[in-house]
Amino acid sequence: MANRLSDLAKMVGGDVVGDATVEISGAAVLHEAAAGDITLIDSADRAGALANATAAAVIVPRGTNVAPDVAAKCALVRVDDVHEAFTRIVTHFRPPRELTASGISPHATIDPSAQIGAGTIIRGGAVIEEDVVLGECCIIGPGVHVMAGCKLGNDVTLDAGVVLYPETRIGHRCQLHAGVVIGCFGFGYKHVSGRHVRTAQLGNVVIHDDVEIGANTTIDRGTYGATVIGEGTKIDNLVMIGHNCRIGRHNMLCSQVGIAGSTTTGDYVVMAGQVGVRDHVHIGTGAVLGAMAGVSNDVAAGERVIGIPATPERDQKLKQAAFSKLPEMRRQLRQMQRALDQLATAGRPPREDAA
Repeated sequence: MANRLSDLAKMVGGDVVGDATVEISGAAVLHEAAAGDITLIDSADRAGALANATAAAVIVPRGTNVAPDVAAKCALVRVDDVHEAFTRIVTHFRPPRELTASGISPHATIDPSAQIGAGTIIRGGAVIEEDVVLGECCIIGPGVHVMAGCKLGNDVTLDAGVVLYPETRIGHRCQLHAGVVIGCFGFGYKHVSGRHVRTAQLGNVVIHDDVEIGANTTIDRGTYGATVIGEGTKIDNLVMIGHNCRIGRHNMLCSQVGIAGSTTTGDYVVMAGQVGVRDHVHIGTGAVLGAMAGVSNDVAAGERVIGIPATPERDQKLKQAAFSKLPEMRRQLRQMQRALDQLATAGRPPREDAA
């Protein structure tokens, strides 16, 4: 399927600089683009990367200029939002695969007491236990297990292998990717007579609207109440959230974040990859925790912290800069010590021979 560049530009509201009649047969990122493809650069600073490009056209931010030799071989499409435009073009050439299954598979196991909303799809191997409520237009993937008393809103997607423990609550338009486990027992024990004895884990998990949870993430149930994930929060793959946590609205939790029990966050918090947060702390609204930060105390609203232990970004960078100078400082200190020793020796009175 080929399209004239002028047609693609019209589709995305872009302006063509160069040959608008060139035929475009596909879309690819810059280092993979071949002749006949359209590609993208998302910053004018990267225009130099087009020197060796073989693509027929490139989507660029408005105002981007390129070298004359590049312009001669590669037409430009200037747009307001490069990624939005390129997404539309990629989808045009590679439309998403439509669902072929509909309704409820005969290979799913569904308790008679479950309530299934109109338009919901349940794939083979799924298990829906007693008193479950599924909203309208949900998609329940193969091998999903929804335990007793769970309630899901409309347009919820549970991908293959998702497990929801009893009484989990999920709002509208949520997506849980493959292998997510919601509501398993929290890691709570007490030491009794030389043994670790599990404490009560009687709560549940409540996930509000428009939440997305990445593959193989786990969220533990509350001890007595709920572990809560706020509206619009996006959670990456391989994240662990402990019992009793209350995550605010529109948080971004990147891969391998670990949050210990009873921690709370405000809204619009960002945790970069491999951040670790201890139990019973509060992360304020708009705070940013840098990659691999080890957080053991509260973080104020709007603060940016990095390092182990996590400290304000500016302070940590000053420490790192000083740390890099330690070898030279050590060398200078040893030179000073030798000089002092020499001065001390030179100023010492001559030793008298014993009588």
